[in-house]
Amino acid sequence: MKNVLLYHGSTKVIERPILGLGNPKNDYGLGFYCTENQELAKEWASTEASDGFANIYELDFNGLRVLHLNKEPYHILNWLAILLKNRTFLLSQGLPTDARDYIFENFLPQYEDFDVIIGYRADDSYFSFANAFLNNTISLEQLRKTMFLGKLGEQVVIKSQKAFNALKYLGSTPVASSQYYPKRQARDNQARDDFQKMRSQVSSVDSIYMIDILRQKWTNDDARL
Repeated sequence: MKNVLLYHGSTKVIERPILGLGNPKNDYGLGFYCTENQELAKEWASTEASDGFANIYELDFNGLRVLHLNKEPYHILNWLAILLKNRTFLLSQGLPTDARDYIFENFLPQYEDFDVIIGYRADDSYFSFANAFLNNTISLEQLRKTMFLGKLGEQVVIKSQKAFNALKYLGSTPVASSQYYPKRQARDNQARDDFQKMRSQVSSVDSIYMIDILRQKWTNDDARL
């Protein structure tokens, strides 16, 4: 891959990202989370109470091992398995916990040895969509479609020291909370509204739900994925 511009939204200027800092409960575990979309980085740079910065970097992909979850041979259940591994899900006993255990056993890829992970971003609204799938209230196809609600796009996560060494800081752009925090809220609200509309639609008789995946004992190489 060629060199790529990345953006990281934060309340701080981060000239030298450091391996091991951050929240280990993020989507793909401990790492430095970026996006190729500067506007999205600006939305995530500020809080309701404070301004922030869109930090700009260039990543040299040469020699890096990259796990791209949005390309073959990976699929939506691989993404969900990693999300389940790292985020905290409050699941009731029965089908949701059985679903979690089955997804772990059959769809969790080896992801920790990669230098960079590229995949869907799961903010709070997306997190609730995944929970709905585990509770058998939306279909597999609906889960796929939710990944495009709100147009959050992909995130690029720097996972290894080798990848951190390949990241070059280029500068930081100030972000006004008064301008970008409302945009962030509006994007999330739109995603939730679109999800409710989609959820209210009647699924076809051929729709696949989590209970079907369990009963039919789907495996990671199932052609329907």
